[in-house]
Amino acid sequence: QVQLVESGGGLVQPGGSLRLSCAASGSIFSIGAMGWYRQAPGKQRDLLARIGTAGNTNYADSVKGRFTISRDNAKNTVYLQMNSLKPEDTAVYLCNADGVKTTRWATYREYWGQGLQVTVSS
Repeated sequence: QVQLVESGGGLVQPGGSLRLSCAASGSIFSIGAMGWYRQAPGKQRDLLARIGTAGNTNYADSVKGRFTISRDNAKNTVYLQMNSLKPEDTAVYLCNADGVKTTRWATYREYWGQGLQVTVSS
């Protein structure tokens, strides 16, 4: 089984920064794209940033220029550096790994982290 464990959330003042981490562990042969989503109360889950195996990235307009996604393939870990945080960034942040194979012959599967609370408030 594969698990995604997130860390780095918490309370930060407007204009501040946080760095989220998400480490994939378990029986992993390969991982495809990894990404970060967020979901605020009563709202849908939105994609924030996604990074492919070659480091190609894409961002939601709402975070472009403020958030940076990166990954360490050797550690099966994805990061989200969040700068210039705003109160409207308050949400549960979730890590996603797509195209995960546990063996060379296994089918591709998708996994989610448990979610991290990020609160931006003075």
